[in-house]
Amino acid sequence: MKRPGPLITLLAGLLLGLFMLSLNVTTGTKTVSSTPKKESPPATASPAPTKTTASPGPSPSRVPAPDASYAGRTDDDSSAVAVTVRDRKAIAYFCDGHSKESWLKGDVKDDGSMRLTGRHGDELNGTLQQGRRIHGSADVGGGHYAFTADEARKPSGLYRATATVRGARLDGGWIVLPGGRQVGVVTRGKDASAAPAIAPETGAVTVDGQQLTARPATP
Repeated sequence: MKRPGPLITLLAGLLLGLFMLSLNVTTGTKTVSSTPKKESPPATASPAPTKTTASPGPSPSRVPAPDASYAGRTDDDSSAVAVTVRDRKAIAYFCDGHSKESWLKGDVKDDGSMRLTGRHGDELNGTLQQGRRIHGSADVGGGHYAFTADEARKPSGLYRATATVRGARLDGGWIVLPGGRQVGVVTRGKDASAAPAIAPETGAVTVDGQQLTARPATP
């Protein structure tokens, strides 16, 4: 009886080959990592640069009219004009030293211009220049008068006195020009005449035998 050695050896080799083949297939499978792969955040567009608009510079400030008094003559040298400015308001007096006179008042704008009005349609228009003088014109009693009034320092300036004398209302106005010359008119009711001189240092004046005090006129 023959031994089955070669056949058994062949079968054993065949089984071993199948086993090894099966082992290679099993171990050859790639292992997939269970750790999730980090995803890069989506790219975002950079914000557009903000446009900066330069703010406009401050408008040049205007200097308000200074508190001061001004006095001068009309260009034809027939009359005098005085203006007093206080807190952007002005009072003015026009007189010829005989019988024509007018009191006017109004506001002074930041640019130094002024339009002052009085009775009977009288009007004064002027412009303050560098706080030193006023150039303008006055329309009084039907006449038109150009004038220049320079800054007046005491005792120069504008003075006024009001009172009741012998039952009649008295209103006096005086312009003391730089240099000391005086021009004034006193009105008694409806009658007007040249005013007597005042003492500028005190304002003392005698009118129709009555002792009065003329004081600086202010708006």
